Amino acid sequence: MSEIGVVVRPAQAQDLDGVVACSAALFAEDAGTRDPSLNIAWPREHGAARFAAAMDDPARLVMVADDGGRIVGHLTGSLSGPTPMRPVAVATLGSMYVQPPYRGRGVGSRLVAEFRSWAREHGAQYAGVTAYAGNEGAVRFYLRHGFAARSTVLETAL
Repeated sequence: MSEIGVVVRPAQAQDLDGVVACSAALFAEDAGTRDPSLNIAWPREHGAARFAAAMDDPARLVMVADDGGRIVGHLTGSLSGPTPMRPVAVATLGSMYVQPPYRGRGVGSRLVAEFRSWAREHGAQYAGVTAYAGNEGAVRFYLRHGFAARSTVLETAL
């Protein structure tokens, strides 16, 4: 279970079940405890189709952390822009999950490094990520990797 044996690479079709499992774990652990409006069954119901489509889209990224054929983490990203309002290309880190036994071993850092490299190669000038304010560990992780708070989203139930 050493990080040395973990390979970070673009996802392939045979990784789809592992990506869905990681996404389901992310939804259950993070959004499931912080956002009552989110459908935590989404990864199991729609994830396979969404991730498969992303693997074939040059403007989207799906990476995996593979430990001997077992998917222990994933990262998704996408490109947008430029637009008249924001005339630069932006890469958005959509989701990232690393299984708990692999945390603190550099796997997440390697996933983010690959995302940043992919974003630069595709002409992005900025990168962004959204994290729940209550997920202090995720916020600290992204701050350590050069992301900074730019805006705050406030919501209320109606």
